[in-house]
Amino acid sequence: MSTTAVVPPALRRIIAARALRGFADGFVSVLLARYLISLGFSPVQIGAIVTATLIGSAALTLAVGLSAHRYPTRTVLLGASALMVATGVGFISFTWFWPLIAVAAIGTLNPSAGDVSVFLPTEQAFVADHTGAADRPRLYAFYNLAGAFAGALGALASIAPEPVSRALGWDLASTQRVGFLVYVVTGLVIFTVYRDLQTDHAHAVGLPSSTARRRALGSSRRVVLQLAALFSVDSAASGFVVQSLLILWLHLRFDLSAAATGGVFFAAGLLGASSQLLASRLAARIGLVRTMVFTHLPANALLALAAFAPRAWIAITLLLVRALFAQMDVPARQAFVMSVVPAEERAAASGVTNVPRSLASAATPLLAGVLLDRSTFGWPLLIAGGMKIAYDLTLLVLFRDVGPALD
Repeated sequence: MSTTAVVPPALRRIIAARALRGFADGFVSVLLARYLISLGFSPVQIGAIVTATLIGSAALTLAVGLSAHRYPTRTVLLGASALMVATGVGFISFTWFWPLIAVAAIGTLNPSAGDVSVFLPTEQAFVADHTGAADRPRLYAFYNLAGAFAGALGALASIAPEPVSRALGWDLASTQRVGFLVYVVTGLVIFTVYRDLQTDHAHAVGLPSSTARRRALGSSRRVVLQLAALFSVDSAASGFVVQSLLILWLHLRFDLSAAATGGVFFAAGLLGASSQLLASRLAARIGLVRTMVFTHLPANALLALAAFAPRAWIAITLLLVRALFAQMDVPARQAFVMSVVPAEERAAASGVTNVPRSLASAATPLLAGVLLDRSTFGWPLLIAGGMKIAYDLTLLVLFRDVGPALD
């Protein structure tokens, strides 16, 4: 596919579903922390619920990544959509800590600004199957851009429960709980989008139309495991600063209002989304690995600096500038993983590289909650920035000379 080619209809459905899911994720990632605060949960309990969502996502992502080759793509995505609906219903139905932990662990709720979900390995493999290696960074940028822009709008929309509560005289926690209907309705719409998905991909990239060629890891096992280990370090760091916990830190440190936090993360989402459009051009000039590293390093330095901010406006400025760089590595990373594995192993490679990321990111939010319970200083931001810088430098040393594509 040339850079001017029209995006195939099947990929348009994938991108549309990513945008819808991005809106719902952006909405609940901001709503979640404030809702749990309204229920009277402590920072440690909030960190535990965030941890449960990430552990559940990791388990589901691994299961899907390693078994997706046995089932039609459409079936896998419809099942994930149904689980998304059930997750929203669970958060509407329960207000107690332990039931919410259970729903978080088995559901699809995403407390992060990025995409950490059961949809990921199947969608990423599908996009790779429909594009050539040269076009993948661009298509992944569109895929991520749709989710990020919609996520920013979702974050902005998440401020609605508070004015609605005041205007109607409703209890704030009850109004916020009703907000999870957005998640349920979005899951239903995504189910409809995927119901008519055509999964025959015998076209420009020359792949067979059957999913029978797909299999679990074989020849790519070593490089995939190396990348998975490295990505897990980055994601463990990200777990300290998932969006819900950044919102909690801003609330505890600076008493930032819901309207202010919604606006901040709306702007951060727009900046992060826009920057991804530059990733494909930069990758064409300096390579995928250097694009990942050289855009990530300044973002992580800014994250660490934000921990020391004495005023809210300084912290917000650092976080917004960081957002301009923090997501540029995403399409490059996705394209790199897909380029160094055979086509039939892409779903498994996506699952195996994403699962350690999810597990690692699930290991740290509880610790971040404990740190924030003891002190309002930005220890989670400082730790995350340092770990991410170490990841960037190691990635550059180990993979800077790895060539692309086995296409």
